Order: sequence, then structure tokens, then C-alpha cells
Amino acid sequence: MRQFSSAASGHAVPLASRQATSPRSRRGEWFVRLAICADFAAVALPAAVTFAATGEAHPVRQALAVAVVWVLLGIANKRYVPWTWDDGAPVGPVVRDWLLLLGALAVLSTVPGVGGAPAALPLLLCPSLVAGVVGRKVIHRRLTAVRRHARGLRRVVLVGEAPMVDAVVGQLAERTDHGYVVVGACVVGEGNVESGVPVSARLPADQPPGAAENPAPVADVAEALGADLVFAATGRHLCGDRLRRLAWALHDRGRPLMVLPGLTEVARRRVRLTSAAGLTLLHVSPPTRRGLPVLLKAATDRVGAVLLLAALAPLFAVLALAVRTSSAGPVIYRQTRVGRNGMPFPMWKFRTMVVDADRMKSALVAANEHDGHMFKLRRDPRVTLVGRFLRRYSLDELPQLVNVLLGHMSLVGPRPPLPEEVARYDEVELRRLSVKPGLTGLWQVSGRSDLSWHETVSLDLRYVDNWSWSWDLTVMARTVRAVLDGRGAY
Repeated sequence: MRQFSSAASGHAVPLASRQATSPRSRRGEWFVRLAICADFAAVALPAAVTFAATGEAHPVRQALAVAVVWVLLGIANKRYVPWTWDDGAPVGPVVRDWLLLLGALAVLSTVPGVGGAPAALPLLLCPSLVAGVVGRKVIHRRLTAVRRHARGLRRVVLVGEAPMVDAVVGQLAERTDHGYVVVGACVVGEGNVESGVPVSARLPADQPPGAAENPAPVADVAEALGADLVFAATGRHLCGDRLRRLAWALHDRGRPLMVLPGLTEVARRRVRLTSAAGLTLLHVSPPTRRGLPVLLKAATDRVGAVLLLAALAPLFAVLALAVRTSSAGPVIYRQTRVGRNGMPFPMWKFRTMVVDADRMKSALVAANEHDGHMFKLRRDPRVTLVGRFLRRYSLDELPQLVNVLLGHMSLVGPRPPLPEEVARYDEVELRRLSVKPGLTGLWQVSGRSDLSWHETVSLDLRYVDNWSWSWDLTVMARTVRAVLDGRGAY
């Protein structure tokens, strides 16, 4: 695979010693130290300025104290742990730590000799919160760019049965926003590995009765390849006591073990670790379908639609005039789409095609450039000149704000499909209809029509199962850049 081969050749790692100390390289964790320094500066500098501007005593000293408490809270809440950055540096944990910071400073202010906290402390520290969030987003963007060039990655040895090894390698190779590169595999059993990852050792599938498992080969391979950690893909022949002995062998050499339980596309916030009777349990929360987050999403949809319709009213008039004068036909195109739980609804768009475009579609089906149920042509002859411009910047979708206002759609969600597309859906694809379709979504901000059908479904299912209100805000912010970029819009 291109990803692990380029990373493996791009990083020369010396062989680790056999001492019990951790041999893990820090080459891929530069962003942790940078994040700590950035958080300290992001809080200290704005706090010093605001404290000085409001006439607080010893503004520099107070700002440094606030910054120290802020960083300590981040360390205590594992905000700087390397793997937390794979979640995209979410804003939620930063806001929670900021609220804890306010509480900690309020408690410290009651200690004799420390002094009272300013009454306007939350307002004074708002610039620090904004600076902290922006700083983490900038660092994460830089980290993602570095990882796309196969740098700053942690080297991984993968242990598991051949099909599981292929599945994990394929899943990791599909995306470049994570920090792992597979440099070797220890295969359980005699199956063939098709993904191209080097097989460094083989472990017997079954142990004779009474024989003790020898996990030393895995630890030896990890040392020889300079691996930072080991992934264990659980299966019929790799679980229970065997997995426990593997952990012992690796931990005795100072190497961590990550266990892959087989779950995919489950957000970390939905998973909670617990135990019972010596068993390690993963509690997976169901997707959010009711409660305060759903009410908040509905309120955001309605309020956002009203504000956008009011603000964009002049643009609506200009676009309507351009469509009306550029070609014969109505300004607004009405089309039946399928919404939540399979309910059809009328969706409105600015017309971008010639009249009778739907009847011309049958003659163009053979030229479809999309590999799935959607029909897409980069140079669709039915699209008008003005229509190409509208599609390029997604301006044709603006009338769907009315659909959002009426409750047919949401501001963020999967793409609303056509009835003939839904008729060909399988059981997995039908799950896309579990939530309201959106004016924008992961599909729109991740490449749109340039994505394969498999990638489109994967993105939609990831959203359906893991959506949150804060994630919606992130998608809406990314939509602005996607619209200006215009990639995949045709």
C-alpha cells in the first residue's frame, strides 16, 4: 500500500534496546509539545492584556497563574494525549476545560492571601478561550497536512488473522488524517495477506492442550521494526488469555498495546470503558435521536433558515433574474426527494437545466460517470451556462432554506436522495434515511461528486451514527470553504 510503504521508507528508526524502558520514538509527537506551548501562550497573552486594560493588580502574574492552571487542567483531562488529536481537535473538551478553569480560579480566590477573582473573570477570559480553540485548530490542520505526506506517523505492528489484517490495513489506507502506519504484521494462522503489508512472523492458530502461548515473537518483531506500538485485531484465535499474555510480553519491553474490538465508525465520545467480573467491557451509547441535542438542532435549523433567508434576500432576487433571463423556463425547479424514514417531500432549487431535462436523462444514463446510484456527468449537456455557475458555487441549493424552515430538511445532514435511488438501496444504505437530509453535510464538504458511492455512504453513515450539535457547527463552517473551492460541484 502506498501509505505504509512511503512512511516506512521515509523514517529510519534505530533498533530499540531490550531494556524495560519505553523505546517509543517521539518524532510523531512534536504537536503535543507545541500544543502545550500554544495553549500557555493563548491564555497568558490575552489574559495579561485584558487584566491590564481593566486595571487588575499584577496583571502579568495573574495571567501566568491562569495559564499554568489551564495547562495543568489540559494534562489532567488528557487533552494532550497524542491519539486524542485523531478526533479532529474538537471544541467541546476545550470549552469544558475552560469552565473548569473558571471554577478552579474561583476556588483559589477563596484561599487567604491569594486575592479575590475579578467579578468579570468569565468575560475577561473569553479572548483566551477563543485563542485556545483557534490555536488547536491551526495545529491540527498542520498535523493533518504533515500526515498526508506520510510524516509524523507512529509505526505499528499489526497482529491478527489474515482477513483481519487486510481489513485493518485497508481501513487505515482509506484515510490520511490519522497518525498510524503499519510497518509489519504477525499473522495468526496460515492465511494469505493480500494487502501487501510485510508478514514478519506467523503465530499458530491453535495451541495444543496445556501448552503455554509464547508471545515473544511479536515483541521481537516490534523491536526489530522500531514500532511505537502494536495493534491486536481480536478474533477467534486472538482473545482472552492469549491476548493477555501478548500484553504482558509487550509491556515488559515497554511497548503499548492497542486492541481493535472490530467496531468501525463509532465516535470516541460514544464509547465508555468499564469492567465486570474481570471482563473488560466497551459500553457503546446509541446514536442521539431525542432529548436536548435534537431540540437544539431543530432550533438551530429554524433560526438559521430565517436569518439566512432574510440576509440573502437580495441575492435571491439577483439569481432569480439571472435564471429567468438566461433560458426559457421557470426560475424554481421542484423535485420530489426522500426524507427521514423514507417520507417524500418537494425540494426546491434554482433551475440549472433546460426545460424537459428529466425526459432527456434516459438518453444519458449510459454516460453516467458515478459508480453508485447517483447520476452525475461533469459536462452534462442539459445544464445551462448560468446553471454551471450556480452549481459551481452551490447557489442553486439556496431555496432549500425554505425546506429547512418547513421541517423537510436540516441545515446539516446526508444528501436528500431521489425516489429511484432509494428503490435500489440495500439495508445498509437505507440507514442514511434515519435522520433528516441536509442542505450541507459531510458529502458536500469532503469532495461532493468526486467521491465514490462507497465513500459517500461511509460519510453519511458516520454522520448518522455520530452526529452532535457541535459537529454540525463544524460542518457549517467547513461549508463556506467548500463552496468557495467548488471542488466536485457539477
